[in-house]
Amino acid sequence: MRANLLPLYFLIVLLSNNAVHAQQSIDILTVSGQFSPEAPYLEFPGKASETTGLINLKLPIVFKNKKTIWYNDITYNYSYVNSNIAFADSVYHPIRLHGFILQTGWVQEFSNDRAIQLLFAPRLMSDFQNMDGCSFQLGAIGLFEKKFNDKLLMRFGAMYNQDLFSSMLVPLIYLDWQIGNSKWNISGLVPIYAKIGYKFNDKFTAGIAQFGLVTSYALGGEGYAGDYMERKSIDLTTFGRYKLAGNLHLEARVGYAFARDYAQYDGDDKMDFRITVISIGDDRVRKNERFEDGLIANLRLVYNLPLD
Repeated sequence: MRANLLPLYFLIVLLSNNAVHAQQSIDILTVSGQFSPEAPYLEFPGKASETTGLINLKLPIVFKNKKTIWYNDITYNYSYVNSNIAFADSVYHPIRLHGFILQTGWVQEFSNDRAIQLLFAPRLMSDFQNMDGCSFQLGAIGLFEKKFNDKLLMRFGAMYNQDLFSSMLVPLIYLDWQIGNSKWNISGLVPIYAKIGYKFNDKFTAGIAQFGLVTSYALGGEGYAGDYMERKSIDLTTFGRYKLAGNLHLEARVGYAFARDYAQYDGDDKMDFRITVISIGDDRVRKNERFEDGLIANLRLVYNLPLD
């Protein structure tokens, strides 16, 4: 078999695998950009605007027995915050953050309705200036999968990551639920992301989406080298997805970013532990100012494969 046909072969085998067949579809490639208009600082004169970007690619490799998958998922995200304010040299500004998150590991089907996922999830999180070992973070994800019927698939587990502020544990629940015989679908990996969608026809789906993930980035620029930045936001949006041609979709989202924050800390200033949004032993002192929550607009191009 020619090497250039291998990815197509892997995807064809994937579609025949019962471990993922309960899902309605899978987004193989996502490219998105998001913009937020200027929002005022909470305790500082001036305003700041935010721009973010994301690229996600999934490359599963299926073994011959069709019950074992080596799963690969890589995400690149970019965040940019700018304003016309002159800050002290010790404050990182304008903010440019880059993140690479890899999820790779073993997916094993034990029966037609049960499977397990054990993934290694390292991260490279940095401002890309004078990078060192602090830019690398180790993590892992473990999920137990249960297929209740042809329309309901759930996974239960947790994600662990060695962030720069502390170790973080996030309990996870995955859901892919086609509600009855209706056109409603609920899907997502809660609390990281979720979607409630209604399929109006074969080309257009609309609904509500949520995304929220706490991340930390090593800083290496002159004046603030050794510091880190913690980014968090809960994005709640309405969305509409339109099928352009074949498996290619265009999706637009409009909504609001809640609890949005880019907080800069000294590299030795840490909390004891974090479970999702619950911080334990957090008496850190931030170095920069926070700007307000605000409106967001997101546009994404998605290559989606239906699995039914």
